[in-house]
Amino acid sequence: MDRISWDQYFMAQSHLLSLRSTCTRLMVGATIVRDKRIIAGGYNGSVSGSVHCVDDGCYVIDGHCVRTVHAEANALLQCAKFGVPTENADIYVTHFPCLQCCKQLIQSGIKTVYYAADYKNHPYAVQLFDEAGVETKKVELKDLAVDTNFQEKQAFVKQLIQLLGDKEQLDDDTLASIQHQAHQIFAN
Repeated sequence: MDRISWDQYFMAQSHLLSLRSTCTRLMVGATIVRDKRIIAGGYNGSVSGSVHCVDDGCYVIDGHCVRTVHAEANALLQCAKFGVPTENADIYVTHFPCLQCCKQLIQSGIKTVYYAADYKNHPYAVQLFDEAGVETKKVELKDLAVDTNFQEKQAFVKQLIQLLGDKEQLDDDTLASIQHQAHQIFAN
């Protein structure tokens, strides 16, 4: 049996963390790792105890939601809060870090940034990472999937099967087979 790679394992953790995001624009997760051990995690969301974007909408100024603390910052702040050093640690992020997070990661001593998806990769962030000797590596999550829309897909497929069942020209055996497969895949 092949085991999942370390990069896939930590990236999967970041995708899982992103499911806690309260941002309606982009769900981001970040996992800080040192010596193949998770030392912190974060997701993008509002300040603790404050109103969340999912409840009140985004508070957008100059194209950016100012209500949100980014996933990378939340992970770094978790380390700061509990006295966990980040020097020479790595971070796994679902999306390429923004310019502000780039600067925070450099200042905190992160040595490698692994990211799953490009997202408005700012040229100055790329330059700063390069100047600071922070390596950036794209690691797309491929060994497993984290589906944030599974409920909608499930409802759609159930509705589709019902609609197909209403078609008189559809062969009963074919419909039964499709319904069986859908039940196998989407059974609760």
